[in-house]
Amino acid sequence: MANPKGFMLIRRKEAGYRPLNERVYDYGEVEQTLDDKDRIDQAARCMDCGIPFCHWGCPLGSIVPEWQDQVYQGNWKEAYHILHSTNPFPEFTGRVCPAPCEKSCVLAIHEETVTIRENEASTVEHAFNLGIVKHRIPKVRTGKKVAVVGSGPAGLAAADLLNQAGHEVTVFEKNSAIGGLLRYGIPDFKLNKGVIDRRLLIFQAEGIRFHIGITVGVDISADELLARYDAVILATGAGQPRDLTVEGRELQGVHYAMDFLTQQNKRIAGEIIPEKINITAKSKRVLVIGGGDTGSDCVGTAIRQKANSVTQIEILPQPAENRAGNNPWPYWPDTLRTSSSHLEGCDRRWGLSTKRFTGENGHIKKVELVGVEWGVDEAGRPVMTEIPGSSQTISADLVLLAMGFTQPVHNGLLDALGVKYDPRGNVQVNARKQTSVEKVFACGDIEAGASLVVRAIEAGKIASAQVDEFLSL
Repeated sequence: MANPKGFMLIRRKEAGYRPLNERVYDYGEVEQTLDDKDRIDQAARCMDCGIPFCHWGCPLGSIVPEWQDQVYQGNWKEAYHILHSTNPFPEFTGRVCPAPCEKSCVLAIHEETVTIRENEASTVEHAFNLGIVKHRIPKVRTGKKVAVVGSGPAGLAAADLLNQAGHEVTVFEKNSAIGGLLRYGIPDFKLNKGVIDRRLLIFQAEGIRFHIGITVGVDISADELLARYDAVILATGAGQPRDLTVEGRELQGVHYAMDFLTQQNKRIAGEIIPEKINITAKSKRVLVIGGGDTGSDCVGTAIRQKANSVTQIEILPQPAENRAGNNPWPYWPDTLRTSSSHLEGCDRRWGLSTKRFTGENGHIKKVELVGVEWGVDEAGRPVMTEIPGSSQTISADLVLLAMGFTQPVHNGLLDALGVKYDPRGNVQVNARKQTSVEKVFACGDIEAGASLVVRAIEAGKIASAQVDEFLSL
């Protein structure tokens, strides 16, 4: 194990963020790094618990104590190999994961958890810098062909492992670059896209084929896909955003959050956004509806685009600063989360429901809100009621709907394949991630609903194992 007394002698130390008055003027990653001595000290705080709840809390089953010990010893090569044995993309999760492992760390009882996520990011960066991360070309090919539709974290994880199993893997992506949500949904100030490209070069050297700008179901029919490949994995995510069906929704200036975020990522990549569809926050009063991570990303992006003001509202009540009695460790804490974007200048408000949008000359100008409170009905289900006399109106020139996603887009490939859907509208799969169409599998948000990158990666791992077994029958 690491230093047996490390957790008592060394306090938790976070790398922190770049200075606020510097980072809001660019799209570089906001998080800083610690030097090697500090990072090794932080790894020394891991107690190597008899029951590693961090391992339990991680959807990927990261063997945390073991690779923390190797970091403590300065053995970056072994630390990376242990980390990579469960996680194909620690460079992604080390940057964007909310770290459920840390929330379940035994030291979290005293709010001094090990900096697992930051240690993870440091480990993989050392591995790349030292030339430890190398391509692994499969020695034997099975002759079986697999199509992966969608190149987000679930699709890439599945493609990686199936390729390592010796199958010929082709990944289809409708956009002009590989990465899915990682490339187009997460701002560059959280995940530099060069991090994705670095991993893709390895995949290409290992034999994975990537076809970009291809919409499967349009450019390649469902029947052709099934005829050309021995198995198909659907990993296109939950692409149907939750809408707000209120009066004035049709006004110009009301947009889905992901459209706004995707455009900015494309601009940074050098793509030209046609003026007629251009969405910008510059010199505007911005209202972000939705208090989650996507909403936070909108806040940080709007600030960098030089918005006049940014307000973020959430329909739920403000979370508590500390765990409630019915939310004990080691479960995920339902507490207030403040991102780097919130610290950059945002008015956050809770318990507000949107009643209507009003505008001038077809463009959004005002948003009417009402305060709400929450209770439960006789069946224990949450019930929302409006607070009398709490109606208010705020000014807004740009409204971004960041209320999550409801289901995958059915129209097109999914309907053409004839896959069944579950009651929530997701693609229905069995325990093997297999759909109602025998040779078609699905993994990630498309079958489980919108969730974390780390859960999508794990779903891709499970699907790859099941497809490998299916192809071996």
